[in-house]
Amino acid sequence: MNASRFANSFAEADSRERLRAILDEGTFREILGPFERVTSPHLAAQHVVAQSDDGVVMGRGRLDGRDVSVAAVVGEFLGGSIGEIGGAKIAAALERAAQGAILVLDTGGIRLQEANLGILAVAEICDAIVELRERAPVVAVVAGRVGDYGGMALALSLCSHVVTTEVARMGLNGPQVIEQEAGVAEFDSRDRPLIWSVSGGTRRYEQGHADVLAPDDCAAIAEAVRACFRKPRNAERTSTLRLRPIVDAAVA
Repeated sequence: MNASRFANSFAEADSRERLRAILDEGTFREILGPFERVTSPHLAAQHVVAQSDDGVVMGRGRLDGRDVSVAAVVGEFLGGSIGEIGGAKIAAALERAAQGAILVLDTGGIRLQEANLGILAVAEICDAIVELRERAPVVAVVAGRVGDYGGMALALSLCSHVVTTEVARMGLNGPQVIEQEAGVAEFDSRDRPLIWSVSGGTRRYEQGHADVLAPDDCAAIAEAVRACFRKPRNAERTSTLRLRPIVDAAVA
């Protein structure tokens, strides 16, 4: 296992360190890295400085000898938002996957500066997940400071398996969006205990939206991902998750 400069914390590691920590040592190979200068063509007109990898690290590597594709969202760049280029990189990683894929998600969802292009990108990601999971696992890891919100929460729900930690958050709408639409009396976005009690990793695990609740530790998360890949093909969360509460409510 590669040592992060943050020792054990997965949340404090950067995106490339997270991927190296999960994969077999020395096997991570980045594709379309920052030196390729594949940047968003839409941000400059809005006076936003583009990032050279558009906030997504993608590549290939091995997991227990298995050839897998990987992608990690950089939560520090525009809140980990997904635009045209970053979304295309994630979709390409999924489409080119040989024996499975790992997505490390730290994203607020669709990039508002790219609007419909971001929506299209997320749709392509969802389509690629559904196609790949029919023949190989798609394992998502939500363990960063941003969490997983918006359109990428839909993509998360389609993955074969989900690994999370207590520091992570998951939900369709973020706290500030809920407060803006419903009012602070409904949801106070400054109330951190409230936020984590509703959308924190522990709560989502208890609700069945995540398969594994792991410590914020690189080695523990790597082992959790490996355990997901070892599960039989009929054990995917998306195949076994029951929607009984929704069905019962509809019948009643």
